Amino acid sequence: MDSVYFSEEHRMLGDQLRRFVDEEVRPNGESWEAAGRIPRAVLARMGELGFLGMRYPERYGGTALDTLASVVLAEELGRSGFGGFAITVLVHTDMASPHLARYGSPEQLERYLPQVIRGEAITAIGVTEPDAGSDVAALRTSAERSGNRGWVLNGAKTFITNGAQADLYFIAARTDPEAKGARGLSIFIVEKGAAGFTVARTLDKMGWRASDTAELVFEDCFVSSENLLGEESHGFYQIMDNFQNERTVMGAMAMGEAQRAIEITLDYVKTRKAFGGPLWDKQAIRNRLAMLAAKVEAGRQLVYHAAWLDAQGRDCVREVSMVKAYCGELVNEVMYACQQFHGGMGYMRESAIERMARDARIHSIGGGATEVMLEEVAKRLGH
Repeated sequence: MDSVYFSEEHRMLGDQLRRFVDEEVRPNGESWEAAGRIPRAVLARMGELGFLGMRYPERYGGTALDTLASVVLAEELGRSGFGGFAITVLVHTDMASPHLARYGSPEQLERYLPQVIRGEAITAIGVTEPDAGSDVAALRTSAERSGNRGWVLNGAKTFITNGAQADLYFIAARTDPEAKGARGLSIFIVEKGAAGFTVARTLDKMGWRASDTAELVFEDCFVSSENLLGEESHGFYQIMDNFQNERTVMGAMAMGEAQRAIEITLDYVKTRKAFGGPLWDKQAIRNRLAMLAAKVEAGRQLVYHAAWLDAQGRDCVREVSMVKAYCGELVNEVMYACQQFHGGMGYMRESAIERMARDARIHSIGGGATEVMLEEVAKRLGH
């Protein structure tokens, strides 16, 4: 956290997170990968330490910090080297629960937010559908009124992180069938075990193996009127509002992963001998790692700047889109090179860099594909 953007409080947070990662994540990460999910006790422990409510009001148990705190969290979790663990936490803290914190009624906040902050209620956000990923306006899941009592949901969601183990789901559905595109979408709080709501299956992924990803199905699932989150038909704008935070956090996570990959590779090339000496003695390898380190530092500073803009309440769509595009591509460039420098060992499942290379691939796809992000940047060039 050696940046002018961070306060002493941010630096202390970074130190606490690094200790947690060293003591509780790295020694256990492989077992979580094999199990396909993070133990609830670990998430509860993070709640006890205050890591799950950093952005939320103190009255609910949070610490009321800013966007930069989320960046500190994401970067340190990324440096764990276990992307599945990192994304499980970050979906809960920065991609799903912010919808509750920003748009929840006083009653909803009192009921749910303290549990979320303590890690007793894990959250998931249900937007993506089989035929609608980055195109949120194309969502088909419907919510029809059921008298004055509530709504009935029908539809399916896919690629939902925390989908199998979540307790609270924030589900986007179309409440006005006549509205076109972005209009007519709303968000509902759906609790685990609700009648008509099932986790259809968990998905078998290339990477992020410790993170459960699921398909959700809603078949005449009744949701009380009290579980409408925010204003009816304003769901699209609520989703768009949090995308800036989500993409900034993913950029920070990617740079944490890239930094960890460089650290692991430096250790490897300084001890691995070939052609009469350590690989580190080869100028081509030193120069390429040096350039990658420079690029990662540039990406990191871009993340910090975008987070600072957001913390100041300034428009940062262009900068955040740059973060998501640049960092998502860069982390894959770093992993490719670092895996190459590991040689055959980098292709073995026992190698950390093999797992990290698989985990990194999603960064240029999830949360807004690189091509979509570049279009957002292009729209704002010259403005």
